[in-house]
Amino acid sequence: MAATTKPRTSSFSRNLSSAHSSQTPGLKHGPNGTTFISSGIPDLDKILCGGFPLGSLVLVMEDAEAPHHMLLLRNFMSQGLVHNQPLLYASPSRDPRGFLGTLPSPGTSKDSKSRDSSAEQEKGLRIAWQYKKYFGESQESVNAIDGKYEFCNDFDLRKPFDRHFFSGKHVECVSILDSSSLSTTLDRCATFLSQVPRNDGNISSAGRIAIQSLCAPQCDHSNMEWEMLSFLRSLKSMLRSSNAVAVVTFSPSLLLPSFSKRWQHMADTLLSVKAIPDEDKELANLLTGYQDMVGLLNIHKVAQINTQVPRILEATTFSIKLQKRRFLVLECLNQAPVDGSTGSSYGSTGSCSGSSKTGSLDF
Repeated sequence: MAATTKPRTSSFSRNLSSAHSSQTPGLKHGPNGTTFISSGIPDLDKILCGGFPLGSLVLVMEDAEAPHHMLLLRNFMSQGLVHNQPLLYASPSRDPRGFLGTLPSPGTSKDSKSRDSSAEQEKGLRIAWQYKKYFGESQESVNAIDGKYEFCNDFDLRKPFDRHFFSGKHVECVSILDSSSLSTTLDRCATFLSQVPRNDGNISSAGRIAIQSLCAPQCDHSNMEWEMLSFLRSLKSMLRSSNAVAVVTFSPSLLLPSFSKRWQHMADTLLSVKAIPDEDKELANLLTGYQDMVGLLNIHKVAQINTQVPRILEATTFSIKLQKRRFLVLECLNQAPVDGSTGSSYGSTGSCSGSSKTGSLDF
């Protein structure tokens, strides 16, 4: 009788349990055969419907008045270190490895706990508070450093990584300051991407490339517009055949308008950051929570891998806030005359399309 009750499985059916178990930590499977890695910001991952697709080029347009792009770059690099993913960092500084000491370490915030509370209730996780107070904090720190239970962590910007944490990591640092051409940097990228090739089987590892201020004026190649454009084109073609994501920041004001447009066209995902003036009374009267904002994030383009259907976002401009001056949070902008409450984190919605919640209008 036991043999007769055994369910029959077709040879064409997919074994979901084995596919889920073979998934590499730090990766998430999406539609159309797309695999995502985290940007290091939970709200940005939900805005982009998963994160950064493997094999894509992400460009971040800097603000000449504030280094807000470094917030995105630091979280992107730290998330790769948590997941033990190979990292290549290129910078116009003479000692790029010293920048690793400024990377934030994973932490926990009340907002992240509230996001996962509903999921924990669904899973039936019931731990008595008497036991949680003894091993809760240590268990959370192990999970955060391990990276096996979190696709994206909340990073404490005021708590840097310990230097001994980089000893066992695959981290390469390159200085583009003294290089007269970008061929050396391109060769380093090619060697790095050859370690994470794209195969038909399961993905064993994923790499991250972070390039800061590619067209910095202190670099010798800053006036070689065509060479920098050729570098981006070659980098994008190499990323397509690898399991890696490259995030490159640049300042559009340092490029000619025609070349700036070409750079933006090369990007799979295009973002821009902008600082908020300290005393902008018009903007303060227009938006709620203005005093807590440190900048604005604009999403100009979203990667479309393995599909020709454009992705429509609910909003393209978000406020950058620091929760408790530690954790990076993105929030939808609220207009003060319509809604007097502060904006809610985008992570609370968890939706990529559809109409946003609007209150009823009283006439």
